[in-house]
Amino acid sequence: MSVWAVIDFETTGLSPTHGAKPTEIGICLVEDGRIVDRYQSLMNPGVSIPFKIQQLTGITDSMLKKAPSVSTVMNEAADFVADFPLLAHNASFDRKFWEFELKILKRKSRNDLACSLLLSRRLFPELMDHRLETLVNLFQLPVRGSCHRAMADAECTAHLFLRIKDEIRRRFNLVSVNHELLIAIQSAKKHNLHQCIREFSGVS
Repeated sequence: MSVWAVIDFETTGLSPTHGAKPTEIGICLVEDGRIVDRYQSLMNPGVSIPFKIQQLTGITDSMLKKAPSVSTVMNEAADFVADFPLLAHNASFDRKFWEFELKILKRKSRNDLACSLLLSRRLFPELMDHRLETLVNLFQLPVRGSCHRAMADAECTAHLFLRIKDEIRRRFNLVSVNHELLIAIQSAKKHNLHQCIREFSGVS
């Protein structure tokens, strides 16, 4: 059975290339339809958190003074994830920070990222928006912790991921869903979704 690592970052801003740094990471390992392990840590970014982001996440500068360094946490996170495929909600955001920080550590990311946001757009195009909070409420998924905290959002994304996998299996009569199929679905044009599924229908 495949294992996925579902990740979520909280950060000081939108882009690491413009000086933003991660402040927290949450990771859930998902296997056989359930969360089997977790990793979470605050990290000291070495820069101040803008007030608006402190209000959004609840993470303050004072909370991070004694937190481990970004390099320490990212090394631990990379060891925890190992070679498992990654998934995140709005993965383009998390990918930037994941790859940027690993590059600083001279560690190469070998993990392709699937995106539950893109997958939900392909599978549920009729929805007005595909924000994580919207989808969690729509599908009545389990919620533990505060929104915009890394572990809480990673757990919500993990439950959403399992819901999406079940939807793909049910809708297209598949025995199983692998990471390559998820990447293909999120990259497919909306009108080519069925063709994409047919091409992968023999992949377990």
